[in-house]
Amino acid sequence: MQTRATPATPSPLDRFNTAPADEAARTLLACLGSHGWAHRLTAHRPYPDLPALLAAADEAAYDLPATALTEALSAETRPALPADTYAAAHTALNAAHAAYESRFGHVFVICLDGMPTAEALDHVLAGIRSRLANDPDEERLVASEELRRLAKARLTHALQGRGELRDQPPTARTRQTTQTPTP
Repeated sequence: MQTRATPATPSPLDRFNTAPADEAARTLLACLGSHGWAHRLTAHRPYPDLPALLAAADEAAYDLPATALTEALSAETRPALPADTYAAAHTALNAAHAAYESRFGHVFVICLDGMPTAEALDHVLAGIRSRLANDPDEERLVASEELRRLAKARLTHALQGRGELRDQPPTARTRQTTQTPTP
């Protein structure tokens, strides 16, 4: 007796590996807004597994030149706080962000992946306050590390099917669990 095998549904990584280059780049740009980073990772496909892709993404993020880091930081956005957040929290966070952006010239980025939502606001406020003491060169290194962690978390979510990335430019998306919450 013969049976027909049902074709297996390709995994998200298989779809990424076989997608047209521009589609793969859009997926990557939704994780980190650096065209050079996205091009480098797209050009080295196929990846045998997610850990190999994440290792390549990490290495490419470590190697970001200053212009690519500036590009990635400028692509970051601040999503809204949950509707039930106290007005005082909005005020405190807005003031902290304004001070940070005035000092460093870019949005505050921090990876909150895996952090309980109830702790995120306090963690972000503490992070901004402590990082305001950094000199600009030191803060670019810290921000670069946070971007690398954000990219890895976003890529993991996208390719493990835990989050759907939209085909939008990085400046048009919001990240409710992996970046600073603000109004």
